[in-house]
Amino acid sequence: MTFSEQVKKELSERNNYTKKDELKAELLGYLKSSNSIFQENQAKFSTENEDNAKRLRKLLENLSISYHIEDNQKVHMTYFDLPSYQEETQNENLCKALVRGVFLGGGSLNNPYKEYHLELGFNALENMRQVIAFLQPYGIQMKQLVQGKKQSAYLKEGDAISKLLAFMGADKSMLDFEEIRVIKDTKNSVNRLVNCETANLNKVVNVSVAQINNIQYLIENNQFDCLPEDLKEIAIIRLQNEHSTLTEIGQMLKKPIGKSGVNYRFKKIAEIAEKLREETNQ
Repeated sequence: MTFSEQVKKELSERNNYTKKDELKAELLGYLKSSNSIFQENQAKFSTENEDNAKRLRKLLENLSISYHIEDNQKVHMTYFDLPSYQEETQNENLCKALVRGVFLGGGSLNNPYKEYHLELGFNALENMRQVIAFLQPYGIQMKQLVQGKKQSAYLKEGDAISKLLAFMGADKSMLDFEEIRVIKDTKNSVNRLVNCETANLNKVVNVSVAQINNIQYLIENNQFDCLPEDLKEIAIIRLQNEHSTLTEIGQMLKKPIGKSGVNYRFKKIAEIAEKLREETNQ
């Protein structure tokens, strides 16, 4: 079961069939969704989700609306008479029910382990803009996407998706979504930390290799003993501690110095080695 199917299953199992106003609002949400089309005074809703199809039929039965079914393999097609309900969005519970119906009818939610993306598909541009407007007073700002005949509203922020799941009444799915977010964010933090540590380690190794190469070049060309005592001391410590940081090297000296002082001494060694290379290559 996909995460999107999990959410729809949870919403489909809501036992609020005695609240006729909410059922009407939810049905209106179905009618605004991308999987509903109209033919004269009749509507047709198509879905591959069996739980979703059963939910719609229960709504119709509880609202005494006649319907008939045509099942084409996995596609469940329900034909029913169009109701003549007035939209009521001033009431928060009715607004929640309407949005719930839109999600059940034409909504989707990606696997949150991969990406955060919740989308509501609509059968008309006007319906999409209405629902976006309905949600704004509740702090849910959906963005719109129009591509040819397709119109949808979507969310890509984790906080906003959690808020909409809770708004629709998918409380368990919201908690599961939040748990995945915590796991995902923790993994990302660990990966960033590991990458940072790896980058720092590589930097230490690269600096150490360059310093050792300069020191060995001076030794091979019999110039090491010509170095001042402070440079010889730090060079010997570096050869004995290849993986140590500049700060650690500085603390190993007879008279400890800071990172900048260590860096200065190695810079002097590098200048001497580079000058020798130039003279040797002439």
